[in-house]
Amino acid sequence: MTDDVRSPDPSTAGTAGGRAEGAAQDSEYARPDGSTSPAAPGGVRWADGGRADETATGYGSVPQYGSTPQYGPTQYGPGSYAAPQRGVPGTMTATPPGGFPADPGTGWGGGSGGGWVPWGGPAAPGPARSRGGFVTLAVIALVAGLVGGLLGGLALRTSSGGVAGSSLNDPVSSAALPPAPAGSVEQVAGEVLPVAVQIVGARGEGSGIVLSPEGLILTNNHVLAAGTGDGLQAVFSDGRVAPLTVVGTAPAADIAVVRASGVSGLRAATLGDSDRLRQGQAVVAVGSPLGLSGTVTTGIVSALQRPVAASGSAGDQGTVIDAVQTDAAINPGNSGGPLVDSAGRVIGVNTAIASLASRDSAGQEGGSIGLGFAIPINQARRIASELVDTGRATQAVIGVSVQDGNPRGATVAQVAPGSPAATAGLVTGDVVTRVGDRIIEDANAFVAAVQSTPPGVVVTLTVTGPSGSRQVPVTLGSRFIGGR
Repeated sequence: MTDDVRSPDPSTAGTAGGRAEGAAQDSEYARPDGSTSPAAPGGVRWADGGRADETATGYGSVPQYGSTPQYGPTQYGPGSYAAPQRGVPGTMTATPPGGFPADPGTGWGGGSGGGWVPWGGPAAPGPARSRGGFVTLAVIALVAGLVGGLLGGLALRTSSGGVAGSSLNDPVSSAALPPAPAGSVEQVAGEVLPVAVQIVGARGEGSGIVLSPEGLILTNNHVLAAGTGDGLQAVFSDGRVAPLTVVGTAPAADIAVVRASGVSGLRAATLGDSDRLRQGQAVVAVGSPLGLSGTVTTGIVSALQRPVAASGSAGDQGTVIDAVQTDAAINPGNSGGPLVDSAGRVIGVNTAIASLASRDSAGQEGGSIGLGFAIPINQARRIASELVDTGRATQAVIGVSVQDGNPRGATVAQVAPGSPAATAGLVTGDVVTRVGDRIIEDANAFVAAVQSTPPGVVVTLTVTGPSGSRQVPVTLGSRFIGGR
């Protein structure tokens, strides 16, 4: 029996969920040390690597505009809103001495006439004013100004020369913060941080999830590349550091289990049910992006059953994961860490990110753009349990190779003799459009749907062939994909 594979198709290789339409994407390993296989810009990769710098955009010179147009003097005719000059209706001239209104004597308040003179008319009668009164008022104003300035200067000097009267002199508030509301990010972070662990090797770092008080840890298989041949260490939230040994690996599912030596009393994670996830519900991601341990980010479940193909290099095996998509920031170093719901239950293992640029001129790789992917915890739990209990991990197999259908679906390119597919009656050229109730958009979606189902389960395929559409029940087979 042959394994289920996607037949090579250069026009569709490297897509992340669905069909690549528009900007081309590429898939590559984002290994902990930042080294990857050559790849075109963009794509889906493991969430371990570097950061891509942005390219600055320069602009040309500022456009030059012509000179401001010159306008002649404005003439206001009779009846316009122009202020009339005495004796010359309809024009504006220079302001007369003393300004408007003008006093025929000494301007404002001067001359023997005293009061205000309207434009174009004789001076209005008014009481005479004493010049001595103005002198007295000026002296009083001067003295008041000097006193006010002195007091203001003293106040300014006091305020700038000490902390009296400022918040700096207030007593330190010792009031306790109210308890974090249930389901809040603060409350969830307090529950999850102790179960998230940093995994460090000579060539990089990743994250993990504590499964038992004695140091059993779940992580991604590709995280182990950080210490291949050089050893790995676990750094716990309480500061303890312990060497790690590998319990088992399943590269095709990108799952691994390791054990920390000489530790006890750890808090084990509570695992949730990823089959009950809803699109739009709140999630929290915890891990060690770029080596920053204990980092908490938030987001939502953006999509479910997202087929994500990530290819490997340097002996690592690529896989198609049936991922939980989230916009919670997942960056290089988050791989293997927990994605949890609002009750603090682990519902996914952070695994991969989509990137617009695979690497910059320095060889560093891009970070989160709001497209992160996690392996559903139900899949991870089954494989991890097999590795711990039996030392051998299994995955469902149907025994076909497939290509992208036209325009949709997965076209059967080859059927292995004696395989579950052959027993069920599938033939070359059949197009699978559904697995159970799940719509199959392309070959990756079909592979993800089969591999995420436990071996031995009966699935019903909706198949279109030369004779029309038909329902085909298939009992999935099993293959070993890893062990101790």
